This record gives sequence, structure tokens and C-alpha cells, in this order.
Amino acid sequence: MVTTSLTLNLDTVHLTDEQFYQLCQNNRQLQFERTAKGELIIMPPVGGESGNREADLIIDLGICNRQTALGYTFSSSTIFKLPNGADRSPDAAWIQRERWEALTPEQRRKFPPIAPDFVIELRSATDDLQMLRQKMQEYLDAGVKLGWLINPQQQQVEIYCQGQNVEVRNLPTELSGENVLPGFNLILSCY
Repeated sequence: MVTTSLTLNLDTVHLTDEQFYQLCQNNRQLQFERTAKGELIIMPPVGGESGNREADLIIDLGICNRQTALGYTFSSSTIFKLPNGADRSPDAAWIQRERWEALTPEQRRKFPPIAPDFVIELRSATDDLQMLRQKMQEYLDAGVKLGWLINPQQQQVEIYCQGQNVEVRNLPTELSGENVLPGFNLILSCY
């Protein structure tokens, strides 16, 4: 049986930001996201292969960030409050140092009200590709400058960049953080 994310339409509930935060804190065993429309998404856990791949991506991003000291790296456990009202959690994210440090300590402690500069989404076996593509577009609309949607099922990566058409590459390929995250290069082999 394949499990997918569950989306609940909460039109009549209208959770405030604080209520959503408390829901997440009171149910730490679950992973939530919230769309700009207020729909609550309950994400299923990923399997071992996806979890290992995600960890490797975060390690690579973190190592580059430690070497350059240009910003901050975040895991999939971090929820970002996007300008459109959505609360999203990319598999890996990075924010430029000056932008992150401009937030108050309270904003950094809870769900930061900021769109990352760079995001990575890794499609797991349970993820709907069209929903992930919509999420990537939502990131761009929110101000994310560069995003990679890695799709092991089709051995491809989709590159999302502000002001450009989506570029699709077959694996293996080498990716660059371009001018968003200088020095970050990643060689993706076949998954």
C-alpha cells in the first residue's frame, strides 16, 4: 500500500498562525504543512532510501555553508511562513546570512516568516509529482531564488530559477548554486 500526504480543507476552522504552531508542537510525531488557502497537509514519513538521500543533501549543503559562511542551512523539520500565508517545509533550505540575522529572535525561534533563498525538494515514492511542482512554483512566487526538485523515479532534476523557465536535466548531472549560493556544486548520480 502506498501512502500519500493527506490534505484537509479547513475552510470553517481558520487556524491562526499561533494555533498552527501549537498544533505542530503538540503533535511532533507528525509533519504538517499548510497551503496559502489554509489547507492542512499531513505528510507521511519517508522510507530509508529517501531519508538517506535527504540526509546526504543536507550534509553537502551544510559543508558548503560552513566553508563559505554565507548563510544558514535548514532541514526538512523547519517550517517557513511564506509571504502568501503558506507554511512550507522543504527537504533542505538555505538562507543568506544577512536576511536570516535581520529576523528577531522570536521569529527565528518559531516558524520563520521568510522565504529561503535556496530550496531542495527530493521526491519520495509517496510524493505526487504535480503537487511538488506546484510547491516549487509557490517557492519561486514567494521569493525563493533557486530550487531543485530531484526526481529519482524519473532519474531527473528540475531546476527552478527566478525569471527563467524550468530546466529539466537527466541524471547523472552536476548542479551549481549559481550566484545564489556560490561555491555549492553537487554531482547527482543515478538514484
